[in-house]
Amino acid sequence: QVQLAESGGGLVQPGGSLRLSCAASGSRFSTTTMAWYRQAPGKERELVAAISSGGRINYVDSVKGRFTISRDNAKNTVYLQMDKLEPEDTAVYLCNVEDYTSNPYGVDYWGKGTLVTVSS
Repeated sequence: QVQLAESGGGLVQPGGSLRLSCAASGSRFSTTTMAWYRQAPGKERELVAAISSGGRINYVDSVKGRFTISRDNAKNTVYLQMDKLEPEDTAVYLCNVEDYTSNPYGVDYWGKGTLVTVSS
């Protein structure tokens, strides 16, 4: 059974930093896209950043230059370094793994989410 374990959320002041981690287990991942989404109260879920197994990266415009996504393939772990945080970044951040190892159309897995609150 695939499990995604997220950590690193919390309360931070504007301008501060947090680092989120998501470790995937329960499958022999070899070809995946790993991503972070977020959902703020009353808003739709949005893709924040994604990184493919080949290292291709994309970010939503609002976080470019402030957030950095990375992955450790040996640990099946994806990270999101968030700097210069703004109150508008407040949301539940969810880890997503799209696994293409055994299915060319991809199988989606989701974490339960970790809350990030940016407030003074």
